[in-house]
Amino acid sequence: MIRKAICAGTWYPKEKKEIEKYLDLRAKKEKVIACVCPHAGWIYSGKVAGAVYSKIDLDRVGKPIFILIGPNHTGIGEPASIMLSGEWQLPLGTLKIAQELAGLILENSQILEDDPDAHLQEHSIEVQLPFIQYFFPQVEIIPIVLSDYRISTCLDIGEAIAKAISKEQRAKSIVIVASTDMTHYEPQKIAEKKDKLAIDKILELNPEGLLETVRKEDISMCGSGPTAVVLFAAKKLGAKSAELVLYQTSGNVTGDYSAVVGYAGITIK
Repeated sequence: MIRKAICAGTWYPKEKKEIEKYLDLRAKKEKVIACVCPHAGWIYSGKVAGAVYSKIDLDRVGKPIFILIGPNHTGIGEPASIMLSGEWQLPLGTLKIAQELAGLILENSQILEDDPDAHLQEHSIEVQLPFIQYFFPQVEIIPIVLSDYRISTCLDIGEAIAKAISKEQRAKSIVIVASTDMTHYEPQKIAEKKDKLAIDKILELNPEGLLETVRKEDISMCGSGPTAVVLFAAKKLGAKSAELVLYQTSGNVTGDYSAVVGYAGITIK
């Protein structure tokens, strides 16, 4: 199946030169296991996501693979959907799915289903890809979207990803991405306060604590489940620390602080 770009020219720019406006090309590179990046239109969240992708370094042995887990905003398809094969057509070129590794993840999970339809109209993964393509033109991807955020589901998928990666000879050329925005449409001070609670749990590498905090504090973080998946996987793969690269809100762009959306960029090592 060919998955065509649905956000190009609206959510993010089509031209490589325009993409560079959101990058920090002087950033110090570092090896990471995973990262957390926002998925709003780039005019609002692009600087945060760009700051994270600008830092990522990978072993240049074979093709790099990015496993991307995002929320299913559309409600289409299975509650936990992986796309096992096919191509994604984007302005900077076509990306293939890392079919062998995707199959291994599915094999190790009791929850995931192969469901391409869940991905066709979902933006949360697509808006990450031009950043990744810019730095890693030969990249292959594995897309996963979720609407089931139960701890048992997040643990199952996180462990399945970790088991699959651990069998790869080139694990250091694989990065896991959680696609999420933070608090939605609350005043700046409230958004900052709530988002700090969630971010602190991510920095503690505490997926259970993250899901509980989001529930208890009524934080409208749309990708808490995907982030928990990534934390479970990263811990299994030996992650020891996380770093907040950049936090902003839509208010930093629009000047309207009455109802903002929060964006956090985090690396996990």
